[in-house]
Amino acid sequence: MTLTADAGAHRASPLTTVYRPAHPLDLRRTVGVLMRGPKDPTMLVDGTTLWRASRTPQGVATLALRSVAGEIHASAWGAGAPWALEQLPALCGAHDDATGFDLSRHPELAEIARRTAGTRLTRTDLVFDALASAVIEQKVTSFQAFGAWRVLVARFGERAPGPTPRPMSAPPPIDGWRGIPSWAWHRAGVEPPQARSIVSAATRGRRITDAVMAAPTGPERDRILTSLPGIGAWTSSETRIRALGDPDAVSVGDYHLAHQVGFALTGSRVDDDRMLELLAPWAGHRQRVIRLILAGGPREPRRGPRLAPQDHRGH
Repeated sequence: MTLTADAGAHRASPLTTVYRPAHPLDLRRTVGVLMRGPKDPTMLVDGTTLWRASRTPQGVATLALRSVAGEIHASAWGAGAPWALEQLPALCGAHDDATGFDLSRHPELAEIARRTAGTRLTRTDLVFDALASAVIEQKVTSFQAFGAWRVLVARFGERAPGPTPRPMSAPPPIDGWRGIPSWAWHRAGVEPPQARSIVSAATRGRRITDAVMAAPTGPERDRILTSLPGIGAWTSSETRIRALGDPDAVSVGDYHLAHQVGFALTGSRVDDDRMLELLAPWAGHRQRVIRLILAGGPREPRRGPRLAPQDHRGH
């Protein structure tokens, strides 16, 4: 993968590259899971182009990605453009290794895998952004969480460079999360315990992110993350899924997940303990099974009017 720019290009011109994955790649299914709702200020899909704004270790970057005949054509703007393009293969699932993943005993999952071929486990390598978004999603509905993320990033983040179809923003820097005033958290709909968790994590942000990135295994990364106040198994798992593409992470404590997994694998709802038992044969690849179930597994039929329940998933 070679980075190029027009000769004599001014600062607003993008860096470009073409990534040729060694595997089938469904760009929207792979990278699109990072979008936090349809109005996410950090991501959007415009026609055939997926846009993503991020705060890289080198600064803010905007990516524009298009899938063309099995290749990913990428343009990037901003100070973080070189980092974003170098990280692009990981974002597109290049590090996703499914060796040993066996679906031969579950034909229905195997069929979903066939239908969704090209779906990879993405990773952003941006731990704190993943952690902050996961904390915001604790104990609330997705609608509430996505709204809070949108308000906070749009107000306290940084305008994304480049010719984006609509204004986009990158998340605040770690110190920026610390500086968000209490009234702003309240107006965004973030409860005080979640706000305190993010602010507390930000005080150790760089040390934590470096330690998580350096940790050799999922359990060790989980230990580091759950050592933070207000960060439990659910938040740790969601952080590792988004930032590191953890193939074995299971978000225990989710309001819906155990029900969905149980119904897909047994035809009835189960609790978290039973969900872990059902997923045990795929140890090392449990997130892959969950992703397949969410992508196309059987769903429990609705038995009445849709409600808006409080989401009681754990930290």
